[in-house]
Amino acid sequence: MKIALGELAAVADGKLEGDSAKFISSAAPFESAGPDDITFAAAAGFLKKINDSKAGAVIIPKKFECERTNIIRADHPQLSFARVLERFFPTKRKTYGPDAPNYIGKNVSLGHDVSLAPFVAVGDNVTIGNRVFLHAGVIIDDDVTIGNDVEIFPNVSILAGTRIGSRVVVQAGTVIGSDGFGFATDGKTYFKIPQTGFVQIDDDVEIGAGNTIDRAAFGRTWIQRGVKTDNLVHIAHNVTVGEDTVLVAQVGISGSVTIGRHVILAGQAGVAGHLEIGDNVIVGARGGVSKSVPSGHIVSGAPEMPHRNWLKVQRIIPRLPELKKKIENLEKRLDRVSKDV
Repeated sequence: MKIALGELAAVADGKLEGDSAKFISSAAPFESAGPDDITFAAAAGFLKKINDSKAGAVIIPKKFECERTNIIRADHPQLSFARVLERFFPTKRKTYGPDAPNYIGKNVSLGHDVSLAPFVAVGDNVTIGNRVFLHAGVIIDDDVTIGNDVEIFPNVSILAGTRIGSRVVVQAGTVIGSDGFGFATDGKTYFKIPQTGFVQIDDDVEIGAGNTIDRAAFGRTWIQRGVKTDNLVHIAHNVTVGEDTVLVAQVGISGSVTIGRHVILAGQAGVAGHLEIGDNVIVGARGGVSKSVPSGHIVSGAPEMPHRNWLKVQRIIPRLPELKKKIENLEKRLDRVSKDV
């Protein structure tokens, strides 16, 4: 595929400085891009090398000064490059006819251009919107609602009562709507508490592979618009995840937590139950959140602490053996002084 640089600039929503008629054949990483490739540079380390790049074209920050030509200036170079990648590598979807071996329950409403791969099972009273693609082995339980332009990858289970908005992507192996972890005890035995709620996933959400999102005990577990989760994320019952929040791999969120908007929970971060995390909070990798975090704070460590304090602690830890010896020597000297007195 060859695309004129002028067309790519329009796709990237950027301003071209160079030959609009130059043809580009593909997109490539900065380090390996050649004369027929387009790439992007946003980080300082790559921008320093931009004049040495062999790429046919480079997407760069709007105000960055450089000597080379065939550049596209953009507000967000990585986002612009993502749009260019979509142009070179459009999604290819197989279509399946009515003869594919599927199970369709009673009172099911299917929109236009719905594609069901082999071995999809759809329960009763399900509503599926337009241009929905269900890959092989997907299970849609009873009373599920799915909006338009949704793609659900293989072996996903969407359990009873789940509500999914439009333009949602669910990656392979995820389970949405499983029972929350709720048990009562008499001191000897655990009794299961019925989980009577549901999961609601709003528009423009992407759920990674191998996620588990539990139904609410009462009411809903709510994943709001624009949330993105990485692989192996667990969201417990009655959790609310605010708009445009990012949950990185292996994050675990306990029950009844409320997470604000534009939050980032880095890899393996964990949040204890019934807490509130404000807007624009960042929790560092492997952070253990044991109390509520106000909006705008950056915390790390387990238990959590302000990120700057955590950095100081981490610098001290490797020196602990040395500091221990110094303290022991000081104690010995103090003992000698006290004896002399």
